[in-house]
Amino acid sequence: MIRLRQVAMIAADLDPVVDELCDVFGLPVVFHDPGVAEFGLRNALLLVGDQFLEVLSPVRDDTTVGRLLDKRGGAGGYMAIYEVDDLDARVVRLGEQGVRIVWTGDFDDIRGRHLHPRDVGGALVSLDEPVPAGSWRWGGPTWPTADVSTAGVDRISSVTVGADDPDALRSRWDELGLAEAVRFVPAGVRGEGIDGVDLRAADRSRVGERHDIGGVAFSLV
Repeated sequence: MIRLRQVAMIAADLDPVVDELCDVFGLPVVFHDPGVAEFGLRNALLLVGDQFLEVLSPVRDDTTVGRLLDKRGGAGGYMAIYEVDDLDARVVRLGEQGVRIVWTGDFDDIRGRHLHPRDVGGALVSLDEPVPAGSWRWGGPTWPTADVSTAGVDRISSVTVGADDPDALRSRWDELGLAEAVRFVPAGVRGEGIDGVDLRAADRSRVGERHDIGGVAFSLV
């Protein structure tokens, strides 16, 4: 099993992007993860059904996120995080296909592996196996009981990755077993990366809306 569980965005200034996501989509902020300080970042987690939008901002110089903000000319998409139920087997297969691991996290309730973006292409990808299945440490302790009654969206349907060669990148992600809920399109002037997110509209009258927030094109489907 592999399932898109979280999409991360990056921004030089966290709060305006978070505020706009909350205002436009009615999403609650459920957690600020102190663990991202390890990477020189602060964040906010917004709940979408039982999935998450995350916004990250650097709080010190010389971070990976800061360098990517410079490279892509500002805010945008950053990471696709998948829930899996066979992490060890997937890591073995990925290693056989030349994919390196750039970060390892092992906790009692979840284990995660960040894959080297140069070996995958297009975006940073993380594979995470929670215990029990369906739980999600990164969303904090209170998200299962959060009030989502005002949310205008209830699911992250897919992400759009801009690629220099969309067909080749699609084949690579397929080969690695990572193409679940991903569309590939030609990269624009900003280069490769996550450029769009499709959200399922809880209010079906909103289907077709498009909102550009934090360098990401959000479409309601």
